[in-house]
Amino acid sequence: MFDIAWSELALIGAVALVVIGPKDLPKVMRTMGQWTRRARLLAGEFQRNIDDMVHQADLDDVRRQVRSITPAAVKAHVENMVGADVLRDGLLKTDAPPPPAPLAEAAPLAEAAPPKSEPQP
Repeated sequence: MFDIAWSELALIGAVALVVIGPKDLPKVMRTMGQWTRRARLLAGEFQRNIDDMVHQADLDDVRRQVRSITPAAVKAHVENMVGADVLRDGLLKTDAPPPPAPLAEAAPLAEAAPPKSEPQP
């Protein structure tokens, strides 16, 4: 968060020692440590509360989406994706037989020569 080098920290400690004095410096350091701890705890609690609010908002959206799913809504969505005319014409039937193979693929098989037999000695 703060980029403080060791040399800068040593300079701050030396100035604090001169300004505050060696007698009161431990008390000041302890007080500053307590304030820092309280500030960190408060910041952590604030962050957790914000994360909980975001998580709860996401869950509410998911709940709304799940509750909005009905068979009619699914059918309308599929019709929009595929097209209502395709569904009405019955082109998406799964029990329909596969289309016949093209003749171009079958022709080379009919033209193949029978295997030659080798003469026996």
